[in-house]
This record gives sequence, structure tokens and C-alpha cells, in this order.
Amino acid sequence: MKTAIVTGASSGLGREFVRQISDVFPEVECYWLIARRTDRLEELAATLPDKAVECLALDLCDPMSFMAYQEKLRQEEPEVILLVNNAGCGYLGNIGEMETSTQTRMIDLNLRALTAITNMTVPFMAPGGCVLNVSSIASFCPNPRMTVYSASKAYVSSFTVGLAEELRPKGLTATAVCPGPMQTEFLDIGGITGNSKTFSTLPYCDQVRVAGGALRAARAGRTIYTPRLFYKFYRVLAKVTPVKLMVKLAKT
Repeated sequence: MKTAIVTGASSGLGREFVRQISDVFPEVECYWLIARRTDRLEELAATLPDKAVECLALDLCDPMSFMAYQEKLRQEEPEVILLVNNAGCGYLGNIGEMETSTQTRMIDLNLRALTAITNMTVPFMAPGGCVLNVSSIASFCPNPRMTVYSASKAYVSSFTVGLAEELRPKGLTATAVCPGPMQTEFLDIGGITGNSKTFSTLPYCDQVRVAGGALRAARAGRTIYTPRLFYKFYRVLAKVTPVKLMVKLAKT
């Protein structure tokens, strides 16, 4: 069956991706929804009555989850049309002032899990398939007080550009979507709400539009997609401005 796989599917942008996939990829017959919270996955699955849905309750910070996912791929041998690496986290705070486990969780989820899931899934992707990685405007420039997060998203964007070139001979594409802040639980979980003047003044992105635009960009084979004119300008500004100056402007 033609399959779409979405990590971090239980809420926020991930949930919106699932809701809109059929609009852009109507050929998808089956969804694999990955997140930790089984109840939310099952609730989401109920909104897809005309599709086959697999709810995979996996904690992608746990290496054992990769073994379970690999075994599932080997057993089912899906024809993956779309992989959406949406699972991620970000926490506000300075290095040396936060729990080490909090800092390394960002590395485990934003880097290790994304890389592992992609590496295991690509062999099951058919020509015309797309990998869609959720990056961030934070990938454009280091963000003090979110240093690990911005570095992890720089990896995601760079990884995607290289991956796109690797996948080209296979007839596959890779796209990184780099949105600004969105009004999701990400901000509360990361301790950002009410604690960052930058976040309180930036224009917010609409997760419905971000998901739809990102899916269309993936379908079109674009490598980097940045929603909103403001953030397109920021991306260009970060390229032409010395990083030592930009890092002062980008402090969260």
C-alpha cells in the first residue's frame, strides 16, 4: 500500500500534516502515525475512516524504538510515498543553567531520531517519494538561549540539502520547511511562553498554512521552504550579515 509516515503526529503541526496529506498526496492509502501518546494517535486515526492507519506509540528518544520501527518496516514492506520527520523539541535556557538531560533530549530527538528514521525508511521509498523534514528559522543563525535547538535545526536544514542531492538519482526528493514560531504546545513545553521578548514580538506562522505549503513544496521537489515574506527576508539577511552581528540580533 502507498504509505505516508509522520513522526510527532499527535499534536500541533504534525497533526495538521496528517489532516492535509490527502489533499496534496491523494494516492496515499495508509498512514503510519508515530508519537508517544497512544490516545491522541487513536483519536487522530478516527478522523481518517477511509484510510488504513497504523498507530505506532514510540518514544524516539529511546534507541529501542528504532529497533521496533525497523522490524515493522521489514514485516510490512510498505511503499512509502511520503516521510514527514516532524518530531522535535526546543527548550529556552542558557548552556550550564539547564539540566543536561534537557539539552541532550533536543539532540536525541531533533538529530538522532530524524537521521535514524530517514536512514531506515529510504530503502522502502518508491520513485516519486518525498522526505519532508521540519526545520526552523532558527537554522539560519545561532540563537543564544536556544543554542542547542538552533544548532540542531541547522543540522536538519544542512542534512536535507545533502540528502536531496543523494536521493535525486533514485527519483526521490527531500524538503526542509523552516517556519517561524507557531501557536502550539511547543512554546509551553519549551518554557518559551512569557519568557522571551523576541518570541513575543515576532510574527507568528499559521500551522494550517505551514503544513499545506510544506506539503505542496515537497510535492514540487523544492529543497527549502520558508513560510511568510518576513522570514524569507530573515533567511537572506542571515546569509549576507556577519554571523557575529546576526547572533546579537537573533538572541531569544
